[in-house]
Amino acid sequence: MCGIWATFGCVGDLSSQYKEAYKIAHLGHDDFRLETIYQFPSCCLGFYRLAILDVHHGMQPMRVSKHPHIWLIYNGEIYNHMDLREQYNFQYDTNCDGEVIIHPYVQGGIEFAAKHLDGVFAFCLLDTANRKVYIGRDTFGVKPLFRILTADGVLSLCSELKGLMDIVDHQSKSKIQHLHPGHLESYSLDSKCQVSFDNLLKFHEIGDIPSHGFSQPIIGVDTKANIRTLLQRAVSKRMMSERRIGCLLSGGVDSSLVTALLVSLAKERGLPYPIQTFSIGMKESPDLKAARKVAKHLGTEHHEIVFTPEEGIAAIDIFIMWIKMSFSTYTAMYLLCKYVKQTTDTTVILSGEGADEVAQGYIYFHKAPSVEEGDIESRRLCKDISMFDIQRVDRMSAAFGLEIRVPFLDHHFSSYYLSLDPEIKSPQNGVEKHLLRSAFDDTDLVPRDILWRPKEGFSDGLSSQVKSWFEILQDVVEENINDFQLDDCIQRYPNNNPFSKESLYYRQIFEKFYPGQGHLIPYFWMAKWSTSLDPSARTLKHYEQ
Repeated sequence: MCGIWATFGCVGDLSSQYKEAYKIAHLGHDDFRLETIYQFPSCCLGFYRLAILDVHHGMQPMRVSKHPHIWLIYNGEIYNHMDLREQYNFQYDTNCDGEVIIHPYVQGGIEFAAKHLDGVFAFCLLDTANRKVYIGRDTFGVKPLFRILTADGVLSLCSELKGLMDIVDHQSKSKIQHLHPGHLESYSLDSKCQVSFDNLLKFHEIGDIPSHGFSQPIIGVDTKANIRTLLQRAVSKRMMSERRIGCLLSGGVDSSLVTALLVSLAKERGLPYPIQTFSIGMKESPDLKAARKVAKHLGTEHHEIVFTPEEGIAAIDIFIMWIKMSFSTYTAMYLLCKYVKQTTDTTVILSGEGADEVAQGYIYFHKAPSVEEGDIESRRLCKDISMFDIQRVDRMSAAFGLEIRVPFLDHHFSSYYLSLDPEIKSPQNGVEKHLLRSAFDDTDLVPRDILWRPKEGFSDGLSSQVKSWFEILQDVVEENINDFQLDDCIQRYPNNNPFSKESLYYRQIFEKFYPGQGHLIPYFWMAKWSTSLDPSARTLKHYEQ
């Protein structure tokens, strides 16, 4: 993951703002540049680079020789950049995937450009000739982008919240906001370079067929064959890298399928290294055992990270500082990414994240009142995933200069799967994600008992069988939060009011780092159609069965 930071219309000494950009240095360990725009000395663009493609060129802010009035900073990957280069035979200055944002913009405008991008991204494009600033974010919001527009016409944006906190401290009437996924925002610069908001535009909706149809694979009448084809192609395009590729492997069906497809494709392409896989859990947790079996079946270079309750608890404050929110699963992801960075040379990592949202994988889907309600909930989870599980993988990997990619959120795969009849997507015979599992039932990609392994929440699968991770957390919460504090929190936190001691415990840590930004946390993630007040799957009756 790279890091982008920019400010437009700043009054006074611009150098006083530079210290904000330095707060996201961890997002790109390979290079850094801050550049003031010579036509507009009150505007500055900053970029921290994690080099994945064209590692010796393509530094940002990016300008191309044919269109020097356009400045671009972006974070992400455009998987169809070679298709775009072939379709639009422009003059390219680099081999970086992000350069393809500039040329379609020149040809057809910012919406035209965004609709052509197959990938994950957050970008800022400055057109000095037309005095316009455009910012955009991918459909699922895999890549983050925060921004603030002050009352005196200063626009600032950053990949992380921490890069804007000093600005909001001095602007009590202004709020930091997310840019909505799948949206574009446009701004104008007046003669004094002060910024005014123009409009907000949605360029793509989750579930809609992508506009970049030239890379759309041919779909037949066999639903299961289509699922296999689309998922394989989703993994294939995410192998776009000049750095070593590995895979997170929990031993569940999602990560196991992604790993198996990655290993198969790596062999076909003759990658000069074995695929490294990474699993984390407490001693002899179910996930560690299952992942070990899959790794042996696939012949990967497998790494196990075993953590203690003490290590997990000690990491909570640190990862909330990075991720801006918390959930019991995030501790493990923080420790896992830390291990990968410190002990291996793998930089790009594939993950099974997103399958539970797209394919109705959570255990509570068994309790859906109808298949139609289950489909509605699946789409809601996809819409909100940028604020929950995607933060877990993207922000934790970013903290250590890694790049995690999520094939199940591929535009073509997800739009096809979501378009299917709700009846066949719902749990069948007491098994969630039945359609996805059955699509690979005769392939021998992964051991059959893994393919049909019942769903376990991430925090449950990594737990010790003696005492689960969520029970350990409850003990910590009880030691730190009393009933009076919980009763008092309604007055203290009017935005997204904590409803349990655990949610209050996380919120207090969040407020320590990001005071007054509770509006950025929409709600505390909980299972639907359940009376449980704990997010652990182990509290659900179906789990016991």
